Amino acid sequence: MTEHSSPLAPGWLAVPENLNALQEPLWAAGVERNHAGEVTIDGLSVSELKAQFGTPLFVMSESDFRSRARAFKDAFDAAFADICGGVDVYYAGKSFLCTSVASWVTDEGLRLDTCSGGELAVAARAGVPGGNLSLHGNNKSDAEINRALDMKLGRIVVDSLDELERVAKIASSRGETAKVMLRLTPGVHAHTHEFIATAHEDQKFGLSMAGDSTEEAGLSAAEEAVAAATSYASIELLGLHCHIGSQIFEPDGFALAARKLLAFQSAMQSKYAIVMPELDLGGGYGIAYTPVDTPRPAAEIAEAMAAVVRSTCSELGIEAPRISIEPGRAIVGSTTFTLYEVGTLKTVRVDAETGHEGQENVTYPRRYVSVDGGMSDNARPVLYDADYSAVLASRGSEAAAQLSRVVGKHCESGDIVVRDVYLPADVAAGDLLAVPGTGAYCWALSSNYNYLARPGVVAVSDGAARLIVRGETEEDLLNRDMGVANV
Repeated sequence: MTEHSSPLAPGWLAVPENLNALQEPLWAAGVERNHAGEVTIDGLSVSELKAQFGTPLFVMSESDFRSRARAFKDAFDAAFADICGGVDVYYAGKSFLCTSVASWVTDEGLRLDTCSGGELAVAARAGVPGGNLSLHGNNKSDAEINRALDMKLGRIVVDSLDELERVAKIASSRGETAKVMLRLTPGVHAHTHEFIATAHEDQKFGLSMAGDSTEEAGLSAAEEAVAAATSYASIELLGLHCHIGSQIFEPDGFALAARKLLAFQSAMQSKYAIVMPELDLGGGYGIAYTPVDTPRPAAEIAEAMAAVVRSTCSELGIEAPRISIEPGRAIVGSTTFTLYEVGTLKTVRVDAETGHEGQENVTYPRRYVSVDGGMSDNARPVLYDADYSAVLASRGSEAAAQLSRVVGKHCESGDIVVRDVYLPADVAAGDLLAVPGTGAYCWALSSNYNYLARPGVVAVSDGAARLIVRGETEEDLLNRDMGVANV
């Protein structure tokens, strides 16, 4: 235990040598401190942003987003050039989507993955070509399927046998052909939180590659879906899809899933005398939320996956399908920080085990730092036990480190923004805190709990900030209340 460390802190959390330092993996390029110690982004100080837009506020670097998107496209195209001529990179819109982001994605040569009619509407408003869109979801409505066909989507990722039949019937009734990929569960369990591990069998997504289906003895649900898809005149079967989870750092799971799907795709093409020209290996690449997280560069991910695909196709004696991937968090997550204003503070004393037999437990202080947002703008800590970091952003400080818990203003004891972080002991009401790594699944999961208005999102580029999503007002909240007389 280093000096000033607390026995209440988790084992991975070290006391920073410099509380004013901005650790590089956590922040977007262009985020730094100015001569006064204030956090800036592309030269704009957080106090300027607060004065113009208020808090809480999502602050995004447009240039960093574009750079990360381009890095994935360039790295995967280079790694797969000799295998299948490059890779189709679909940005996972569920992580964060608005019309500006959809436009940036298109500008940088990426495609866009959507999961609902609403996300399709955003893509349409942004002018994304239908051929560059995909539609996911385990329970697509007839309206969403029709919308996908109206927009001439590049692919619909089918999640079940029931849905495959429904897509085929709707397409047939329109005299059209639906381009389909089949989402399979390869049984590869990513080392991640149970609620975001999506390749094991006992969950709602995908067609199982294991066991017998209920229809044809000896066929898995995955093979039954391939057989059915080939029998529908209104279905063009492009290939297979899988997604093994989220916030994954090690390549082993991706490699195993790729091998299983390539072998299955090869077997199905031989058995049913078909060609499936595409294979989507999903996303789930991790980012740094805390100093101990070790994300891999896009080029390293690409080279590792290319090596597996290259060797597996060689072993199987097959031509490699066109590969696609779906990064979301890995592109947008670190581009953004959330800016909060500190309100009340309190310190409590908490028992900690001494570890010595016969010796009484000792109490240690934990400080609660309340901010003007919370679980309504970041639900991930309460949903997934997600860890974050934070810094004092409005000024530098030479005060000692104090173990703190950053909490929101909601009427929930689980309303925690950052569970454990060392902040300067002199943090006070009116200070600004910045929480990095909030670009993915924070605004997307935001709510109006306790009738808090959802924050705005500003994009900063070349020293200028502009709203790309307007923050809500109380009037916005009341406009949907049909008991309120409009005067």
